[in-house]
Amino acid sequence: MDRIKKVRKAVIPVAGNGTRFLPATKAMPKEMLTIVDRPVVQYAVDEAIAAGIEHIVFVTSRNKAMIEDHFDDHPELISSLNRAGKTVQVSELQSLLPTAGSISFTRQQSPLGLGHAVWCARDLIGDEPFALLLPDMVCYGARGCMSGLMSLYNEVGGNIVAVEECDPQETSKFGIVGKGASVAHGFAVTKMVEKPQPSEAPSNFYLNGRYILQPEIFDILARQERGAGNEIQLTDGMRRLSETQAFHGQAYDGRTFDCGSKQGFIEANVAFALARADIGDLVFESIRGMILSHETQVKAA
Repeated sequence: MDRIKKVRKAVIPVAGNGTRFLPATKAMPKEMLTIVDRPVVQYAVDEAIAAGIEHIVFVTSRNKAMIEDHFDDHPELISSLNRAGKTVQVSELQSLLPTAGSISFTRQQSPLGLGHAVWCARDLIGDEPFALLLPDMVCYGARGCMSGLMSLYNEVGGNIVAVEECDPQETSKFGIVGKGASVAHGFAVTKMVEKPQPSEAPSNFYLNGRYILQPEIFDILARQERGAGNEIQLTDGMRRLSETQAFHGQAYDGRTFDCGSKQGFIEANVAFALARADIGDLVFESIRGMILSHETQVKAA
């Protein structure tokens, strides 16, 4: 086997308009909507860093300056907090501040799809394998999803995708993979299909927004024709790459919330709030009261 190159960089696409969350996203990037007290995009960054990523490339678009500001220093705020004696908040903010030079930003000027957004990062990634994390897909579990992919990658190399199981009748909502023979703590990917109808789906294992890809994907995406939704689809590009390179999948031992949807966003807030030592019990009691009240109203109706 060829030497397995280290994965040092990650791409996080944040160029979407967030129209499903209007009017909240009229002036604020959807990636800055908060799950409890952290913006959605912070969870992807934390996951990448925990997996050993050294440099993060954000693919942005217009009106995303708030994301850049979030990952920058804020001397005035720090000074104000110090004067107020709020040292806990200061320590937390400083712990989230990236190392100087470890974050880059590039633009996707036109909304041509995920595949195109990934292609826009080509010069900043260079000739290296890279991680890809879709920030709308927020992973919740004992271990970060990307850490698991890194572990498998360091054993088998090539290209790695994370998957979860969906309702077999909902395969048309996702990119779906075919599951082959077991390899290490993953499996060989035999097929990839973008949003297939249930009758055409090779399985009910869907791509949950975490990938490790080889740099040859960029040349493929540069020539990739538009697919589903009249966009340049990453899954189509990966399918072409799989003709010459191995792809392996790993089932994520956790749950991924689609925070690009209102339901998934609310579910993520509940899950992360319940897991918090400071507010979990209070949130649980509050939700239980709401459920009991709702059930009473339904019975009375």
